[in-house]
Amino acid sequence: MDRKPLRLAILEGERVLTAAGIPSARAEAEMLAAHLLGVERTKLMMFPLVDQSAVDSLERLVRQRATRVPLQHLTGAAALGRVTLAVGPGVFVPRPETEQLLEWGLNRLRGLRNPVVVDLCAGAGGLALALAHERPDAEVLAVDNDPTALSWARDNAERRRLAGDVPVHVLEGDVTDPGLLAERERGVDLLVCNPPYVPEGTPVPPEVGDHDPPAAVFAGRDGLRVLRHVVAHAARLLSPGGGIAVEHDDTHGGSVPALLAARSELTDVEAHNDLAGRPRFATARRDPAGDPTRSG
Repeated sequence: MDRKPLRLAILEGERVLTAAGIPSARAEAEMLAAHLLGVERTKLMMFPLVDQSAVDSLERLVRQRATRVPLQHLTGAAALGRVTLAVGPGVFVPRPETEQLLEWGLNRLRGLRNPVVVDLCAGAGGLALALAHERPDAEVLAVDNDPTALSWARDNAERRRLAGDVPVHVLEGDVTDPGLLAERERGVDLLVCNPPYVPEGTPVPPEVGDHDPPAAVFAGRDGLRVLRHVVAHAARLLSPGGGIAVEHDDTHGGSVPALLAARSELTDVEAHNDLAGRPRFATARRDPAGDPTRSG
């Protein structure tokens, strides 16, 4: 059977993706090739020649990506922390920017034994499952109100359970419900959330506008409709000294920290930028004054 240089097929993929306006076109062409071959991207050099069928398959995937179908929909996977999630149409795809929020949450849990963690607006379950992977002693709850997202989250939770991670509780719940998780009041050590936060009418890339569920992206004229509820839940659910980390739009660098600071129960409010220097998430903790905290 005729064999073709994989390097040339990747270069052609890069050319097509660059012409389509895809950032990091070379990296994405390589990731598609690695997906097809079932290997890590760093192992592509071990396959200098491939069958014509592999070249044809790569061309098909590249053409789909050039129409701005998300890379993660083509590979069926998205990574967050040290876990890989199954994703696809109908569920929000986790972004690399959320890695910093995850890191903050893990640092916040240091010194706590058997912490209780809640991931609101959990989508495919990325934050919940990444935290559970790193903290097998934790009780982790992933909450969402969308049936499709819940289906993806439950599937991912089962995959991670079979891989040996602590089971994550995937729950149906709406953050606009003021009594959400009432049985957990003042008992949550870490609350994380990557909610819908883009203001209505904001231009977004085709990968977002055409493929992410609108309800997981947009949140009213100011983008704060859901975030206001998340902050209210934090003030109610966090244990003394417990922490909240919530992602937000890059136009919310002042407004979200202000929402947190406006709650008398919360203290130590901080704003955090992403690696590109844009406002990306805010954190706070419940004021522990007068209450004992659990320590390691």
